Amino acid sequence: MEKKRVVIVGAGVSGLTVCKHLLELGCQPTVFEADTMLGGVWARALASTKLQTPRSMYQYSDFPWPESMTEEFPSHRQVVAYLDAYARHFGVLGCVRFGHRVVGMEYHGVGEQAMAAWVEWAGNGQAFGSGAGEWRLSVADADGHVETHKADFVVLCIGMFSGVPDIPTFPAGKGPEVFDGRVIHSMDYAKMGTSKAKDMIRGKRVTVVGYMKSALDIATECAEVNGTAHPCTMVFRTKHWIVPDYSVWGINGKNFTLNRFSELLIHKPGEGLLLSILATLLTPLRWAFYKLAESYYSIPMKKHGMVPDHSLFQALAAAIICVTPKDHYKRLEEGSIMLKKYKTFSLCKEGVLVDGEPSPVKSDVVIFGTGFKGDEKIKDMFTSEYFRNVAIGSESTTVPLYRQCINPKIPQLAVIGYSDTHSNMYASDIRAKWLARFLDGSFRLPNVAAMQKDVLEWEKYMKRYCGRYFRRSSIMILNTWYNDQLCRDMGCNPRRKKGFFSELFELYGPGDYANLLSNSKSKEH
Repeated sequence: MEKKRVVIVGAGVSGLTVCKHLLELGCQPTVFEADTMLGGVWARALASTKLQTPRSMYQYSDFPWPESMTEEFPSHRQVVAYLDAYARHFGVLGCVRFGHRVVGMEYHGVGEQAMAAWVEWAGNGQAFGSGAGEWRLSVADADGHVETHKADFVVLCIGMFSGVPDIPTFPAGKGPEVFDGRVIHSMDYAKMGTSKAKDMIRGKRVTVVGYMKSALDIATECAEVNGTAHPCTMVFRTKHWIVPDYSVWGINGKNFTLNRFSELLIHKPGEGLLLSILATLLTPLRWAFYKLAESYYSIPMKKHGMVPDHSLFQALAAAIICVTPKDHYKRLEEGSIMLKKYKTFSLCKEGVLVDGEPSPVKSDVVIFGTGFKGDEKIKDMFTSEYFRNVAIGSESTTVPLYRQCINPKIPQLAVIGYSDTHSNMYASDIRAKWLARFLDGSFRLPNVAAMQKDVLEWEKYMKRYCGRYFRRSSIMILNTWYNDQLCRDMGCNPRRKKGFFSELFELYGPGDYANLLSNSKSKEH
């Protein structure tokens, strides 16, 4: 593999660990990073952004946080420092070309009709195919000069939560063009930096559209800057489960969500008859726990009419749950943050019109905390209509990725970091190990039909438990079951604990996979 040309797009959480694992196998990948710094979404996070996952769960398996780190939920600056230390420790920085954006990709050497007819992925089920095809990437530098780079394999590590903002659309005459103030997306707000962002909102009537992580963080910053003199109004369509912590009536909720026992309560992709029967029998236990959790978390929500319409279980399954910002409900009480639910909204000269009300929410600044189109970002990487059509599926399907990494119809390419879970660093790390072993020839992929069948099994699971949020491709409540599949592919023992009860009830985390490949049964190269 030493002579193979591997390109990684993105130097965030996923790109760094993929590069690290390839370096260990003798490959010298090239990493193209559009930004001038590493860290991906963390590089341009809001000043107030912190981890929502405890640091013990948000780390690379072979690089623990330093002992000097005592915060359970490190700040975004501390996360960036950790990523920088990781990159320097494993020699990743020498592979990264900062300020280089991949603006398009084309596959050469094999015609589209021939590819579409392949029974085996890439023609033979191996990472680099037969050698007849290669990728050609158009890469623009900071000055706009575009060069073509050839690659035998491409790894897209471009994430879900950056790049292509999901901006609401409006009828003519009812959008930003008629508003007298300023309209921006949370992505642009974060890029401004703390000082400029605070200057922009200081003394202004700010309306934030949305009620998830970025929207909540921005509203918190507005409340800190302006207080009750200029309340921040949050305009949102959907109520979400915003929880203070992971404890439910004094019980650690992770014991019911992040171990093997919790997964016995759920129907799983590829499960046999016995596990299916067991999941059905244990469903009442799952229902009882989540109802108990809802009764606890909904206490402060009820006061403000903010109990979501969807269940807490669905929110967890779809990874649409987040931790309450500090003093959020206190700010609602004092009036520095105001809430206003909508079915439809539009903009007018003076601000935001909600559900056709005659008086607008008067605003000087409107900030869309409405998320990103992560699937569109994948699609936009390709210039060929063939690949654009098969890259992300349709609105009625999940993004078709076998093992959440490989599109069955796109050769010599992987996507790492798209599927969501409780700790994307933890997930990307084990996927990077899996991908490195695949590139090293330690195992082959099944045929295209088998891969597509597996993709459909996961899609069925996601539609069953995630509801309308199935395209987030969340594996949050089946993380260990998913890891087991990767381990078996690599020839590793998926059982990482000592003893039956430890295996069943203890939490699984990054440390359990630190020496994953030491007992690998797959062939070495």
